[in-house]
Amino acid sequence: MGAALAGGMANAVADVVAMGHIDTSVNWADQDGGSDTINLNCTTCSFGFKGSEDLGNGLKAIFKIDFQYDTTERNAGGSLTDRDQWLGLGGVFGQLRAGTISTVYKSHGAMLDPIYRTSQQQRDRGLQSDLHRGAGENGQGRAENTIRYDTPTWNGLGIGAHYTLQNDTGDSTDNPYGIGASWKGGPFLVFADYITSDGGGDDDAWKVGGKFDLGMFSFFAQYEGDMGLISANGKNQPDADPNPDNYVPTGSGDGANTWMLGGTATLGNTMAYFGWGHGDGGSGDSAASRYNTWQLVAAHNMSKRTMFYGGYSMIICSEKDNDVCKDIGTNSGDEDDGKLSFGMKHKF
Repeated sequence: MGAALAGGMANAVADVVAMGHIDTSVNWADQDGGSDTINLNCTTCSFGFKGSEDLGNGLKAIFKIDFQYDTTERNAGGSLTDRDQWLGLGGVFGQLRAGTISTVYKSHGAMLDPIYRTSQQQRDRGLQSDLHRGAGENGQGRAENTIRYDTPTWNGLGIGAHYTLQNDTGDSTDNPYGIGASWKGGPFLVFADYITSDGGGDDDAWKVGGKFDLGMFSFFAQYEGDMGLISANGKNQPDADPNPDNYVPTGSGDGANTWMLGGTATLGNTMAYFGWGHGDGGSGDSAASRYNTWQLVAAHNMSKRTMFYGGYSMIICSEKDNDVCKDIGTNSGDEDDGKLSFGMKHKF
């Protein structure tokens, strides 16, 4: 009897997997008209657990618990930060999950970033909008109090949707939601997304993107159409709070469209990447927040888990005291903001 119970317990925990990510980089910030700085960063370093339990008849219980930390500063931010943390069911119908979950909008954008979760990642250098980062209940990249459903894949086609409920203490009646679809066939990947904060007025955004992968060479592009949500998220809007976690829908303003394109060349375990991006300032006075950005990065994989990289990126803003530079740069507010990085990334 005891052996049977022990065997049952062993089977219950057999599918629990520890996971983690450590990225440490030395970064030199070159501020046009400002002072240069050198710092050590840990970009979205995290650890956690994920797993599943077979419930029979093709049904599984699935979960993920992920926390963010910082190896370069003691108690940075005061504590661990929650990342994706959810519980759900999986089966022939797809996946249904509830908790704090990355939006479909953010998930598709991550597919196009060859240096995702490093100090040169596209969402930190203006190639992708603020809708790909932050956490909250109003259109940020990681949605709280959210239910997400993903269909199984049919001939390369998959559809995902998420709907946000209100927390126990919130007094808002808005329920943000989003939907997206992707198709992968041969060397092609394409996707389209829509997301809204449901705040009324100008409160949504859409995007299309894709990738063409030839093995040694790959090319990708993405266009984000702003109908108020990107503007209200802090970037491209003067005098707005640049912190995406403090996003508040404004109900007015749009046109902060963002697009990017790039490509990679891979030889053996070494990859070279170049990306170019542009952000429109939006309507009215915020049009002064237009910017261009580019980055050139080389990365070498020592193994499937360990990578060394080095690269340089430059954000060129249309005017001084541009909130775009303050948000995605080094808070200098100057016209040009360069960043040179050398780092190491390890996954476990």
